[in-house]
Amino acid sequence: MLPDAVDRISPTIAPDQPVLMLQSWRHLLFLHWKISPQLIQALLPQGLTVDLFDGNAWVTLTPFTLSLRPPAGPKVPLLNRFHEVNLRTYVHRDGKDPGVWFFSLDASNPAAVAGARAAYKLPYKFALMTMDVSEKLPTRISYKSRREFPGPTPANLALEYTVDEGVPVISKLGSLEHFLVERYILYARTRDRLYRARVHHRPYGIQPATIHHLDETLTWAGKVKGEGHPMVQYSPGVDVKIYPLERVKA
Repeated sequence: MLPDAVDRISPTIAPDQPVLMLQSWRHLLFLHWKISPQLIQALLPQGLTVDLFDGNAWVTLTPFTLSLRPPAGPKVPLLNRFHEVNLRTYVHRDGKDPGVWFFSLDASNPAAVAGARAAYKLPYKFALMTMDVSEKLPTRISYKSRREFPGPTPANLALEYTVDEGVPVISKLGSLEHFLVERYILYARTRDRLYRARVHHRPYGIQPATIHHLDETLTWAGKVKGEGHPMVQYSPGVDVKIYPLERVKA
């Protein structure tokens, strides 16, 4: 493994900022594919550089379910709970602030889609989604998503997997597993401005999962179709603090 000059510790520390929102992310499946660094760099906005592990770039598809609420006061009924699947890659800014760049974020709640597009400048899409979780062990999960608008389409996911037995383990700093899942900065861009937002949560507990069926066109729609079988990680979930969007210099 090549020496890593990127500071991956600082982003894991909670920022001294007001918390905008609290979220709970549950049943996260991470599907990771290696991909050409040159292809990814060509798709990134000015100011961001593709983040590499041993010279490789990665794209990740992550289906999960979530709930959210304001840091104080009651839950907002229209935004309380929904499903989401996002497609992302890994970036940094001049060797600092490693984070994620989203090619798409499909969600089953149209109000949440509209709010996130406006407030966080992120490419959210509305999709029809179902998620079924078995009550028996081992946990078996079925997840389906079909993008409705905006495009490009088709951008669908049909997935069925089983969570392998074992205790979730926190990934080790410097490992590929840590590189791929422990990300606490997201980036967004409008036509002429680059933004970032911080999130904070305890480190993910990660365990293996077995894919029984996977059929997806989300990576095709994002023009980042990976080759071969993905690397698979599962996390039961984390509770997350979301911080405000802020402008950064490109």
